Amino acid sequence: MPLPEILDEARRIVDLASKRGLTLRLLGGVAVRLRCQSATHPALSRRYVDIDLAGFGKESIGLQRFFVELGYVPRDVFNAMYGYERLVFNDLMRTRRVDVFLDHFKMCHAFDLRDRLRLDPLTIPLADLLATKLQVVEVTRREYLDSIALLHDHDIADGEDVDKIDASYIVKLTSEDWGIYKTFLTNLDRITAFLDESELDEDVKVNVHSKVSGLRERIQQSTKSMRWKMRARIGERARWYELPEPDKEIVDTRVPR
Repeated sequence: MPLPEILDEARRIVDLASKRGLTLRLLGGVAVRLRCQSATHPALSRRYVDIDLAGFGKESIGLQRFFVELGYVPRDVFNAMYGYERLVFNDLMRTRRVDVFLDHFKMCHAFDLRDRLRLDPLTIPLADLLATKLQVVEVTRREYLDSIALLHDHDIADGEDVDKIDASYIVKLTSEDWGIYKTFLTNLDRITAFLDESELDEDVKVNVHSKVSGLRERIQQSTKSMRWKMRARIGERARWYELPEPDKEIVDTRVPR
C-alpha cells in the first residue's frame, strides 16, 4: 500500500525497486525537494502531488508488475500503447499519479537518460534535473521555483560530482540541438526576470543571478555542431519544440475483464 507522505513514498519506490533488481530514479519536483534544502523555504516551497521517475525500457514489464505489487493501479490502455517509452500508474486512494519515463525523457524536448540513470542512487543527476525544468516552453511557477532551488543550493562545475550541476553536460545538450539552446536561454532569461520581481532574500538573488549568468555565457560561447548551425538558419520560422498533452485526471482505467 502506498505511503501517505509523498516524499517517503518516493524514497520507498526507489529503494524497493533496487532490491528487486530494477532501476528507478526520481525526477520532477519531488526529486528537487529531496536534493535541495532551500526548497523548504517558504518563498520556494510548493505542493507536490505526483511522483515522476525514470527507468530502463528493457525493464518495462518488470516495472509494471512491480507497481501493481506496491498497490498502484496501472493505466492499462496507455501502458499497452506506450509502455515501451512511458508508464503511468495511479494511487486512487490519494489521487496521486506516478509517471515512469523509459530510456528517454520526452516533453517539450527529448533527452536520452540511458547513460545517466546510475550516476546518482536516488534521482537523475542535478544537471538533468535542471535540464528537465529548462526545457519547458509554457513555464509555470513551479519550474521557476525548482530551477532557483537547484541553482541556489548547488555549485556549477564540469564533471560528474553528484552534488554539483555539471555545466559541461548542459553545454553539450545546447551545442548539439538549436531547439534546446533556444528554449534553455529563453528560460534562463525568464528565471532572471522572475528573480527580480520575487520577494526572495537578496543573497539568493545574487547567488542565482551569478550562476545563471555564468551558465548562459558558457552556453553561448560553446562550439556548435553542424546540425545546430543548419537548424539555426531556420530559426523561429519552424517550431523547435513539442507541446505535450495536459495531464489527465487520476482515474481508474483498467480494462474491464
